[in-house]
Amino acid sequence: MNDKVIGILGGMGPEATAECYMKIIRATHATKDQEHFRVIIDSNAKIPDRTEAIAGRGPNPVPQMVDAAKNLEKLEVEVACIPCMTAHYFIEQVQREVSFPLLNAFLELKKYISDNYPSAKKIGVLATSGTLETGLFEKYLDHLDVLYPSPETQNDKVMRAIYGTNGIKSGNTDGEPLQLLKEAAQELLDNGAELIISGCTEIGLVLRPYHLPTPLIDPMEVVAEVVVKETVYQKS
Repeated sequence: MNDKVIGILGGMGPEATAECYMKIIRATHATKDQEHFRVIIDSNAKIPDRTEAIAGRGPNPVPQMVDAAKNLEKLEVEVACIPCMTAHYFIEQVQREVSFPLLNAFLELKKYISDNYPSAKKIGVLATSGTLETGLFEKYLDHLDVLYPSPETQNDKVMRAIYGTNGIKSGNTDGEPLQLLKEAAQELLDNGAELIISGCTEIGLVLRPYHLPTPLIDPMEVVAEVVVKETVYQKS
């Protein structure tokens, strides 16, 4: 049982990578250590910032992402995930370079919403500005009305919560980042959002479902469930 090998193309960021591994562990039905999957993690924190690259202000992260993916391939992973939503902007370029499937968190999120919230019409998204600029949510969730924070809220609350001096990227997962994200989420709810999407893996480290009055969906939670089921499926 559970003898397939799962890969994590990580480092974007390191804590989100560790949390992704924990999500896979929690999604696995196991009664002892030996019943868990073998998981290979390449957590390369030196991969250039995805938001800066998309905006044309920083180096291309694809070469180092491909290098990490090839490391996973050498270790014979059979399915892998990328615990960074913004990095999915480059997923097709990376996928072309390796033989194993990279699960697309956006596709899995679309299926999850369709299966579990079929009547939902409007979703609110909290994510980095880089992710918003890619249009990935509109691309993959084209059957929904996608709402984003106002430009002021995006800059002063969401990006500050993630990248600020006291932000999540600096290791703070409580206090100011939580308050800022709750305020940003409330703006989306006030504008009619029926679901809130934790569209950045760092946000999922801070904002939890019990913080909001409506469902909060973490795409990485969805991916963890799918990657476990996918490996079981492949085995059969």
